[in-house]
Amino acid sequence: MARNMVQFQKGLSEVGFDKLFGSEEQCHVALVGWRWPDGFVCPECGTGGHCIVKRGARRLFQCNACRKQTSIKAGTIFASSKLPLHLWFKAIYLVTQSKKGISSIELARRLGVTQTTAWVMKHKLAQVMLERNASKKLKGKVQMDDAYIGGQRPGRPGRGAAGKTPFVAAVATTDDGKPDQIILRRVKTFSNFAIGKLAGTALVSGIVVVSDGLRCFTAVTQAGCTHEVIKTGGGAKAAKTPAFKWVNTALGNIKAAIVGTYRAVREKHAPRYLAEFEYRFNRRYHLEDMIPRLAFVALRTPPMPYKLLKLADVYA
Repeated sequence: MARNMVQFQKGLSEVGFDKLFGSEEQCHVALVGWRWPDGFVCPECGTGGHCIVKRGARRLFQCNACRKQTSIKAGTIFASSKLPLHLWFKAIYLVTQSKKGISSIELARRLGVTQTTAWVMKHKLAQVMLERNASKKLKGKVQMDDAYIGGQRPGRPGRGAAGKTPFVAAVATTDDGKPDQIILRRVKTFSNFAIGKLAGTALVSGIVVVSDGLRCFTAVTQAGCTHEVIKTGGGAKAAKTPAFKWVNTALGNIKAAIVGTYRAVREKHAPRYLAEFEYRFNRRYHLEDMIPRLAFVALRTPPMPYKLLKLADVYA
């Protein structure tokens, strides 16, 4: 029996990671190269001439023209962080290389920091993933389904039950029917407005979208997509419908990972947890590349203070 390419790919070992990014100097050199691949550019005046000013452990780039000083972290997701760069790199490694994710408690243990610090690091990196995912659109034939995070509390049954966070999962397949890319977006409700808005931002016009009989999915036609309905009924049998094989497989893996890794996910933070799964899934064939790719985008993501991380409430 042939091996599954995703399960058995080599990735980057911890030994390999330590060789590449085990010291503060290695991490600093890597970030400088990713932030300014063509050489330093002053964020104030755009010139390149500069000198290095050392203040204790800090290294500042001072522009020769306007004298503005900046650091490798300034204006990025790493801004204001007093943590060493090698801890940020280790966090990136642990967050990207784990298929089921890593809790802030486990991350804290691995990094030797407090749980609050680990939570902030993890959610800042997830925010980078969330903003990066927002520009992606699915193409090919798409399987779409409604899903929930969270369990049911006493009260109204079914869709809209208390304690459930609704989101949409959509998997694009290749010409030979294999899963390609995925999107996972929280929605306020399963309504025509919410699905129409999602389709406009996440689907390429003209593609075919296959869904069950939930009426709101017809709104994908607002984005110029063709909609095919396959009525599945309810229960476990519906989840085995061949037309929804990959979206149901993805949802099963995501829900199992959330229960096993995080136990509970607060509704307002759900978009970032979903963004993690989406980001890793869409880059699953290139595990070793996720560290430089995520760091590269993190250097181009505006600062996200703790206060904003706690308050952020994002819908599709």
